[in-house]
Amino acid sequence: MNAWRRALQGLPLIVAVLALWELVGLTGWVNPKVLPPPHAVAARWWEYLAPPQPYDPEAGSRLAWLLSGELVQDAAGSLYRVLAGFVLGAALAVPVGLLMGASSRVYGLCNPLLQILRPIPPIAYIPLSILWFGLGNPPAIFLIAIGAFFPVLMNTIAGVRSVDGIFLRAAQNLGAGRLTIFRRVILPASMPYVLTGMRVGIGTAFIVVIVAEMIAVNNGLGFRILEAREYFWSDKIIAGMLSIGLIGLAIDQGMSLINNHLLRWHRGLEH
Repeated sequence: MNAWRRALQGLPLIVAVLALWELVGLTGWVNPKVLPPPHAVAARWWEYLAPPQPYDPEAGSRLAWLLSGELVQDAAGSLYRVLAGFVLGAALAVPVGLLMGASSRVYGLCNPLLQILRPIPPIAYIPLSILWFGLGNPPAIFLIAIGAFFPVLMNTIAGVRSVDGIFLRAAQNLGAGRLTIFRRVILPASMPYVLTGMRVGIGTAFIVVIVAEMIAVNNGLGFRILEAREYFWSDKIIAGMLSIGLIGLAIDQGMSLINNHLLRWHRGLEH
């Protein structure tokens, strides 16, 4: 109930922005070709979402027909690339971050190279990704993995290095070995940082996928926005942008729920 109450707190501002936007469009203050009013964007969004053909029972199931819309297909393509790239980037970042955080020697060896690579934006890798992987999903997944890697890595390192030394000394005094300390003390204590890094990383992955789809693939939300720009379909551009925002919001809320569930012990929510 509290979650719904918090969500509804921002509703008046959203309604006010939509009303002002509609007023600007209806009064002609701005060319509707440049900034179409909300009702035009909603109509285009529905057209973008709706299946291209009327339902035919002989052609397949109703679910398959509902999922045949252009927006659904583009969103599915984008989500596949986001999840594949994020899983790849996080799967590399978490073990590297745990090792760097737990071992000063590994940290000293790897940190200079990572600090050189970290400021380079994933977009800068686009030419190389196309040269290495060609066009299609592989270069997009590669770029997304880079975008997700560093937020997860840096948060994991910070989490391990922030473990209170009192806990480590207490475990040592009780006779725990290094592996036991790592598994029973360091890993649980650093988990809030790791999950926060994953939440940031998947948000970054969703940003990168839009850019990658404008360059390397021929479907997805980013590709569709670029296509709409070529034809000056401003309403479809905004419809695509709003779709990205809604999907991004759903992903972030999902990650937040997962974090809250996994970290109940950390926040004192266990009964």
